[in-house]
Amino acid sequence: MRRSGELSSSSLPLPAGGAAQSRSDWSTLKRLFPYLWDYKWRALGALLFMVGAKLANVGVPLLLKHLIDAMDIKKTDPAALLVVPVGLLVAYGLLRLSTSLFTELRDLVFSKATQGAARSIALQTFRHLHALSLRFHLERQTGGMTRDIERGVRGIESLISYSLYSIVPTLIEVTMVLTILAVKFDVWFAWITIAALVVYIVFTVTITEWRTKYRREANEFDSAAHTKAVDSLLNYETVKYFNNEEFEANRYDESLKRLRIARLKAQTTLSMLNTGQQLIIAIGLVAMLWRATTGVVEGRMTLGDLVMINAYMIQLYIPLNFLGVLYREIKQSLTDLDKMFTLMEKEREVADKPGALPLGARPHPNPPPGGEGGRGEPGPYRRGEGAGGWTVRFEHVTFAYEPARTILHDVSFEIPAGKTVAVVGPSGSGKSTLARLLYRFYDVQQGRITIAGQDVREVTQASVRQAIGIVPQDTVLFNDTVEYNIAYGRPGASRAEVEEAARAARIHDFIASTPKGYGTMVGERGLKLSGGEKQRVAIARTLLKDPPILIFDEATSALDSANERAIQAELKSAAQNKTALVIAHRLSTVVDAHEILVMEAGRIVERGTHQQLLARSGRYADMWALQQSAEGERFAEVIGM
Repeated sequence: MRRSGELSSSSLPLPAGGAAQSRSDWSTLKRLFPYLWDYKWRALGALLFMVGAKLANVGVPLLLKHLIDAMDIKKTDPAALLVVPVGLLVAYGLLRLSTSLFTELRDLVFSKATQGAARSIALQTFRHLHALSLRFHLERQTGGMTRDIERGVRGIESLISYSLYSIVPTLIEVTMVLTILAVKFDVWFAWITIAALVVYIVFTVTITEWRTKYRREANEFDSAAHTKAVDSLLNYETVKYFNNEEFEANRYDESLKRLRIARLKAQTTLSMLNTGQQLIIAIGLVAMLWRATTGVVEGRMTLGDLVMINAYMIQLYIPLNFLGVLYREIKQSLTDLDKMFTLMEKEREVADKPGALPLGARPHPNPPPGGEGGRGEPGPYRRGEGAGGWTVRFEHVTFAYEPARTILHDVSFEIPAGKTVAVVGPSGSGKSTLARLLYRFYDVQQGRITIAGQDVREVTQASVRQAIGIVPQDTVLFNDTVEYNIAYGRPGASRAEVEEAARAARIHDFIASTPKGYGTMVGERGLKLSGGEKQRVAIARTLLKDPPILIFDEATSALDSANERAIQAELKSAAQNKTALVIAHRLSTVVDAHEILVMEAGRIVERGTHQQLLARSGRYADMWALQQSAEGERFAEVIGM
């Protein structure tokens, strides 16, 4: 039996982000219903088999009554004494078999509906989470969120199993039994049964409703503990760096203590619930058997009637004995399902406009003279059609992650088709924010960003991101093979194409030297590779994607000088005839850019070519002199060694 936990809200605080007020159970069921409606014919078939199973089950005590009464046949009729009981015994066995057969057919018919609904909802939730903004994923707690999805999917199966396979069949059986008792005997048998059922159900529902809040709070503590465990394991190296294994264990243990207290308190109320249920069942059963026994003594009922009534009571009260568990599990399943539906209803901060077309699918109403880059408006991007690149413009862009802190202030610049523009400046100046806005992870508050003359807010996000390739500063890889991570740039690419991209990124020789080659597993987030190796994998998969627009965000920051120079040449070659945005700290990597933008505090303070900016003796020239001096000192130290 699964047991719930409880915890008074006054004794311990709920974890941050505790459960908000959930919707009503009926609202949750209404959300679930459309998924099951796709399998309405299976549901109807399962219902018919369910009724058949209950008819057979109700027929068993009736047949048992006739079997017992048949044993009173006078010995003067030995043939009847032999034939009648044998016939009844065979019928009794067939009814028992029919009950099991119809039950299995019901489960078999409806299992596809259950699994299909669970799969549809889980997939929809997964798609929706990927569609949510970057802000949501930066603030999420991965462990707790994955636990909510896991519980939600399991909740669908539990809800259908407990309701369709337990509650509904019991209600059908109760209706049939009450009808038989009222028609065959006096109405008091039905009234005693109804009274016992009503008291039992009211007691069970009342106590369980009271206990549900404790189960919900226990789930919050469970999610908090799971989140701490996952977060700690994901940051394994950081824990080791600072020798904080015991600290992490204590944090996890504190969450487990709270969870243990919650579940122990739940056991107290569970015992009270079970004791009360057994008391109600015992009183109802004694009342029924007392009346039946009186009827037998007075000659109004046979011994078979007494056995039949007892059998009916046992058949009814055995499932009712689990009503508290069933009701609790159904309530918990609804709570878990509601949490997953709440995830599905998280508002998409960045969403496509209704009817949005792919990037380049329609001509701009006011195209610039001569078109973009002298070749007119492009059509929708397809691989191999990116030659020449697409013009990118930032027009008076103002943006803030939070209202109180503006990151970009009226930023305007253009990256002509087939050209490279570099952005330099101190950390926190807004350089990486430009890449996030171009990818449309966020929407600008003022101004606009255009690609090929089209506002990125007017076209589909998928088409924008399909047209852009990025080598990020912080490369995170999937816990899969090297080949999988490189091919992620273009799923379906051939092995030869993957190797070609790896050669261009100067990582093929390293991969070939490993025992498993391209089948080498890179570990969680790529931790089995060095920073430089991860960055070269990121470069390879971007080269494999081969989009018309490239973003290099400190693309070679983790490489040594020799590899950096070699890969810079490859990146320069890859950027030929493509629109490229280069974000860099090291100015030596951007000297060949067609234009360099110098940013400070979210504003462009200088712009021009490398030589023009040096000639102005401004902020860029100061940065250049400082970096050249630092590199000279490092070189002198190396020579001195």
